[in-house]
Amino acid sequence: MQLNKVIGNIETFNVGKSTIEWVELDWEELNKRILRKRTDCSREIAIVLEEQGLKYGDILYHDEATTIVVQTKLEPAFVIKPKNMNEMGKVAFELGNRHTPCIVENNEIIVRYDKTLEGIFNETGVEYVETETRFNQAFKYKGHHHHHHDEHETTSSAHAHK
Repeated sequence: MQLNKVIGNIETFNVGKSTIEWVELDWEELNKRILRKRTDCSREIAIVLEEQGLKYGDILYHDEATTIVVQTKLEPAFVIKPKNMNEMGKVAFELGNRHTPCIVENNEIIVRYDKTLEGIFNETGVEYVETETRFNQAFKYKGHHHHHHDEHETTSSAHAHK
């Protein structure tokens, strides 16, 4: 079965008595236009979209019997809990310097799990917890691309200070 568009979202769409089949995607897959997946009922589907950008609850198919809905995978994550603006600024700077996609909500920063980030958290003294979460939508990369011309030197000097 080939699915070519998002026809609504489970939050606002009336599915009636239709059975919901979930197709589970990780956050990287949410940004892909072409995917081959299976629903939780083992139905094989091909998702072929004109535009990228799926999110939790998007409905890809609906009839009287079946509704196919996007579910996001439970993924390892860090929830960072800065106590004040100073901690927020320090950790946000370090995450931005590494181009780490994040979500900021409820005075917390949520990032995908990456063991190497713990060094940043410990250096900045910010409180954090390791957990699992479902990212409702893909991370959006904003701004421009830039290149670090002296990246090797920066990396080497950073290691020398440890």
